Amino acid sequence: MDDGEILSRNEAPPTALWAIALLALAPFLISAAAYGYGSQAVARPALTVILTWSATVLSFLGGVRWGMESLLTRPRWPRQIISVSAAIVAWLLLLARHRIIDSWIIGGAIVAFLVQWLFDHQAPDVPARYPKLSTTITAAACVSLAVCLDKALRG
Repeated sequence: MDDGEILSRNEAPPTALWAIALLALAPFLISAAAYGYGSQAVARPALTVILTWSATVLSFLGGVRWGMESLLTRPRWPRQIISVSAAIVAWLLLLARHRIIDSWIIGGAIVAFLVQWLFDHQAPDVPARYPKLSTTITAAACVSLAVCLDKALRG
């Protein structure tokens, strides 16, 4: 295996991998519905859930990219730093809750997902399966967070 070869560029994600990815979307969808349309008693904890899950998933996505880079004979340290940046931002946003208004926190989480997605899609040496999976996860996360953002902006 040379530095640029990780997996076949045309390899489709296996069914089990899609199943796991789709199950990972459930907390986004459920917490967005609870925050966007639930009572006040349900909404506050639901926002905590979606923001925590966002930080967790961004950590996972960054960790996958870190791992792919670490497989290379000469890992590119700037790519490794960038691979964890969105996760760090998401965790800092979560820690900033109640210090910054919710709409900024939610908007920041959306931006973190989009930055991670852009990084993943312009990265060299990535198997075809990874951008497809990350697009699905990013789309579900951003739509779910947008539901929350709409509610936060409306008060």
